[in-house]
Order: sequence, then structure tokens, then C-alpha cells
Amino acid sequence: MRAVVFDRYGPPEVLRVEDVERPVPKADEVLVRVHATTVNRSDCGFRAADPFFARFFTGPLRPKYRTPGTELAGKLAAVGDAVSQFAVGDEVFGLGRNGANAEYVCVREDAALAHKPAGMTFEEAAAVSDGACIALACLRRAKDLGEGKSIVIYGASGSIGTAAVQLAKSVGAHVTAVCNTKNVELVRSLGADEVIDYTQEDFTRDGETYDVVFDAVGKHSFRRSRGSLKKGGIYLETDLGFMWHVPALALLTRWIGDKKVTLPIPAYTKGDILYVKELIEAGRYRAVIDRTYPLEDVVEATRYVETGQKTGNVVLTLNGVVR
Repeated sequence: MRAVVFDRYGPPEVLRVEDVERPVPKADEVLVRVHATTVNRSDCGFRAADPFFARFFTGPLRPKYRTPGTELAGKLAAVGDAVSQFAVGDEVFGLGRNGANAEYVCVREDAALAHKPAGMTFEEAAAVSDGACIALACLRRAKDLGEGKSIVIYGASGSIGTAAVQLAKSVGAHVTAVCNTKNVELVRSLGADEVIDYTQEDFTRDGETYDVVFDAVGKHSFRRSRGSLKKGGIYLETDLGFMWHVPALALLTRWIGDKKVTLPIPAYTKGDILYVKELIEAGRYRAVIDRTYPLEDVVEATRYVETGQKTGNVVLTLNGVVR
């Protein structure tokens, strides 16, 4: 089968597509014939070992896993003897631990995997899981976010940001989205009540205050946005901020002051995927895809993701001859 592989840490050019042995599912696993997968910021970080401490999880000198990719959508080609929730031929979507940038990948039955939403393409289904799960983990730390609460989402046009806009609206929050000029109408179409073009206006200087400030791209700071928080407000940061100021601030503001900082650690669960599926089928959540590339163009796709300018998600398709 064809798969993206890399044997050393480095720039996108360390990636290549080659023929490798097809995996065999264990008793509690399913074998997915992948129709679509993605390149996301986590894949890029693991490949580049950036931040450096990631090597403690992925291998100190060289990567433990040769094939990147976590998000996927496809059909089941085989199921293990102990599998009861899925059958051969089922269309599925979700997240595996690694290896999704390939024609086949094994995923545990109890992983963040579910039947593909009705009426959704494989490309769309592959592009909803990672951003949604990270956004859910962050928004849950806001606890009572819902009707009567306000949130500003900085970086609202990325994978996590587009997910956060839709998820916050789904619980009734008043959403102010911050993005660049080209994405204003897109973000508004996702349900944002207000949209601020950061190239024209700084939300921290307009006098408005919010119950939650969510930095979905790791490019803002509690210091800059503290004045935009109401008393008792919460500043949410994605794990992009882990190496910098956020952990210390999260600890400090737990005991000092009336505005809190939190750094959620995402956990990809089947429950989260089923929740997102329910929203999709109810017409309350949709995929946002910037560009689609064939698997063979993974280097080009990765270069684009690393520009930091993508809108939503970048998808890889596998529509060629299966080997």
C-alpha cells in the first residue's frame, strides 16, 4: 500500500510516499481503507520535533512512527475478532493515534471513531475531528458557557477557530470572531454574531468585555486581553502556548485575581466524535476545507499548512489504485 513516511525529523521535504506493508488489525481493531486524511499542525509539530520536548513522546533521536496523520475518513476493509460496533464495509470517520496518511490504517474500536455522518463526503468527514476535539476541550473549561454568555475567539478562521465558533454557537453563546479580511464572510456564515477584522481593528481596544477570551492559534496573550475580560472571566489558550507563559499564569491566576487563565489538554474520545456527528447531522456543524491535495503532494500540502495562513483544514485524498 502507499503511505507517507519519514525517517528523521526535519522540514516537509523529509516526507515521501512509498509502498509499505499493509497493517493487520488486532482483535480489538478495525482496518480502515482511507479515502481522505489531513495535514494538521500536530502532524507538522511531530515531524519537525517542534517544540523540542515533543521528542520525549515521539522518539529522542528519530521518530517512533514512520507514518504521520491522525484524522481520517474511509471504509472498513476488515475488523478484528473482538469488534462488535463496526462491520466490514462501514463508512467511518475520526481520529487514530498515527498512520492515517496512508491507504490503510488500523484503529482501535474504542478510539475516537464513529460511523460517518449521513450525506457527508469523505473529504468533509476527514476534516472535522481534530479541530473540534481540541475546541471542545478548551470550551469545556469555560464551564457555564451558553445562553447569556459571551466569547471572543481569536484566530477564528483556522481549524480550531472554525470549530470553536460553531461549537460555542451550538450552546447559545454570543460569539465574536476575530480573523483576517479574506475570512470575514466565511466566519460570519459559521454563525458568529460579530466579526472583527484584526487587520483593521484590535478587539482589546474597543472597550468591549467578554466572559471568555479564546486564543485558538496561540498568538495572543493574557496580558494583552486581560482588559477585555469581565470579572470572573476566563482566558483560554490552546496547547500552542504550552512552552511559554500559559502554564505559570494558569497556576498563578488560580489563586490571585478575579480573571483566570487555563490551558486545556485535549483528549480525543469517542464521545466527542459522536457529539460532533450529532451536530453535523442536525445541520449545526460543517467542515471547512481550504485546499485538497492528492497523497503524493503531501510535501506541498505540508508547506502550505506551515505558512500559518490556511483557512480551516487541508485535506489529502487517496483516490488512486489501491495496492
